[in-house]
Formats: sequence, C-alpha cells, structure tokens
Amino acid sequence: MRILLIEDEAALARPLTEHLEADHHLVEWFGTLDEAESAIQTSEYDVVLLDLQLPDGDGLSFLSRVRAAHLRTPIIILTARDKVSDRIDGLNRGADDYVIKPFDLDEVKARIHTVCRRSADQIAQTIMLRDLSICLSDRSVFRAGTDIHLTAKEWGVFEVLLRRKSKIVPKESLETAIYAFGDEVESNAIEAHISRLRAKLGKDLIVTHRGLGYTLHP
Repeated sequence: MRILLIEDEAALARPLTEHLEADHHLVEWFGTLDEAESAIQTSEYDVVLLDLQLPDGDGLSFLSRVRAAHLRTPIIILTARDKVSDRIDGLNRGADDYVIKPFDLDEVKARIHTVCRRSADQIAQTIMLRDLSICLSDRSVFRAGTDIHLTAKEWGVFEVLLRRKSKIVPKESLETAIYAFGDEVESNAIEAHISRLRAKLGKDLIVTHRGLGYTLHP
C-alpha cells in the first residue's frame, strides 16, 4: 500500500513511517502542504495521513481543496485538536477518519486498513482469477490451493494491475506505485518484477502492450 504522510513533527513522523514500512507499506513523508500538493498531483496513493497544523497552512484547507478536485483517496486526519466541533468539521470536509494525538501506532495501522476496506467496496476483497485466489485485505495469493509468496514490490505491481482491471497500466505508473520519490529506479526494474510475477502466477497472466504498458489477461 502506498501512503502519503503529511506531518511536520519528525519525532512523530519517523516512528510512524518505520512502523508502517515494517508492515510492508510504502510511505512518502512530507512536512509541508506545498510538498504534499505537488506529490498528490503527480502520484497515486492508497491513503493519506494528514496533520492539521502545518508550517504553511491548515490541513483542513488542503482537505477541502483535494475533495473539491474529486480526489477519492481515503484521508485520515492525525491531530491534537480534540474538540468535537473539530472532528465534525474534519469529517464534514471529507475526512474518512479522525485520530487524536497522541495515538498508538498499531491503532493508526488498524484505522488505515479499515478505511481502505471501506473504499474498496467496489472491488471484492477476495478475487478469483483463473486458478488464483487473491485476498486484498491480507495481501495473500493462493494458486491451486498453494500459498504463493510475493515480495512487497511484486505485490505492489500486481495490486495496481488488479485494481485497474482490464485497463492498460503504463510502466511509469507502476514505478510510481512502488518506489518513493528520490529512489533510484533501474531501467528494467518493472520488467524484472513482471517476469517474476509471470513465473509465480502464470506466464500468460500479464500481457505486455509494447510502448504502452501492461494489463492482466482475464
């Protein structure tokens, strides 16, 4: 899962990032709204974790702007503002959840899974594809009853293809989904992940559209 964390307190953001990355999530952490707005305009995220008190503005204004732009990504507010009126305001502006600081790291992880399950209502949590049984909630794949281990990046590529269904996914979109800003990406990295996925899940499961990208073959 690709997560955008908008938080200016390093003492809070760093352990939260490490905790989520230990659960095989990719976290991109920014300390200002300006950086976050640039990121969200160029990349796709599965969930956004949003502080409200940021150096260059109020997170609620950011929330209103992205919802006005029809961004449907789940957004969880992480804030010290604990008044009921603040919670109501945040939820009314389009937040999917509201977590009060200080919080337990495992609670945030659980809230992330909860809002993502809600947002995935249009796609079944267990998908049957050929001889594959795929569970999105725990990122597991069984082939003919045998558990198939996928690395975090292999799962990231596979999940994007699953969620896009029959649409062609450009190579650049797959790179964005599994690599953080600033990461050096080898020119053939995606091809290598696709090759390993074919070896594990079926050689003709993923179709290459030369010059365009990839799709899953139904």
